[in-house]
Amino acid sequence: MPIIEMHMIEGRTVEQKQRVAAAVTAAVAESLDCSPETVRILITEHGREEFYVGGMTKSQRDALLEQK
Repeated sequence: MPIIEMHMIEGRTVEQKQRVAAAVTAAVAESLDCSPETVRILITEHGREEFYVGGMTKSQRDALLEQK
């Protein structure tokens, strides 16, 4: 049973998450030659102050890009 973990910043709609879950399920089932019913996907959402890239939060990175 494949278990896929996805981490993303908060703000996506239920429909967007459903689309990505369906696409990932199809890709995993095809790649691993398994039934889509065996694929599990866990989505964890993070706030902008909990998501770091290069030592800066998403909010800090956005503010820096706005200055440029």
